[in-house]
This record gives sequence, structure tokens and C-alpha cells, in this order.
Amino acid sequence: MSESQRKHLEFIQNVITRMNANSFLIKGWTITLVSALFALAAKDANINYVLISYIVFPVFWILDGFYLSQERQYRALYDEVRNKKDEDINFSMNAKKFDNGNRTWIKGVFSKTLNPFYGVSIATTLIIMFLFSRYG
Repeated sequence: MSESQRKHLEFIQNVITRMNANSFLIKGWTITLVSALFALAAKDANINYVLISYIVFPVFWILDGFYLSQERQYRALYDEVRNKKDEDINFSMNAKKFDNGNRTWIKGVFSKTLNPFYGVSIATTLIIMFLFSRYG
């Protein structure tokens, strides 16, 4: 592997790492905001605060899906660059041509990695709302 190829792969890997970190932060913010809404609902005995979480979940789920699709596109770019010859290295960071198949934005939103997290979060919120309205 040449030095230019190694450098190009390093650039791409930095983008992949950044997308992964953004996805992690989105999940953290989701849990933080929903927990704060639960605390407000319990403090004021007002279930309307919990209803706001049904705005928080889709917004962050869609954003998380976007970051996941971007990460997948850059992984495909990484694979392409990894297999290039040294004279073909152009340091392009354009991964848009990989926005197809399993790497689209919609596929990212409904991926097997995001569905369990957001599905369980929404189900837990539904259970808490039921318990809150019944016993609160």
C-alpha cells in the first residue's frame, strides 16, 4: 500500500469515525431529553410532557438514520479506495455515488441497528404513559 493510498484511507476513516460519533451523540441526546420530559411529567403530574417525546423520537431517529447512511456510503468509498492502484488515487471524498441499495437515507432510518433502539424506547414510553395515566 502506497503512502498516498494510506493517507486517503485515513481521511475517509476520519469521516466514518465522525459519523459514528454523531450517531452515538444523537442516541444520548434522545435518552436525555426523554428522561427530562418524564421528570417534568412526574413533577407536575402532567402527561402532556411525555407526549412531547413522540416528537423527539422521530426527529432524532431520522437524523440518526441520516448519519448511518452517510457512514455506510463512506465505508463503500473506503472499500473502493482500498482496491485502487496508486496511480488512480485522486483523494476524492465524494461518496454520493454510493447512495444506493443498502446505503440510502430511508434504509438507514429503518436499519436493523436503529430499529431496536428506537422501537424499545417508544415501547417503554408507551408503557410508562399507560402506568402514569393509570396510577399517576
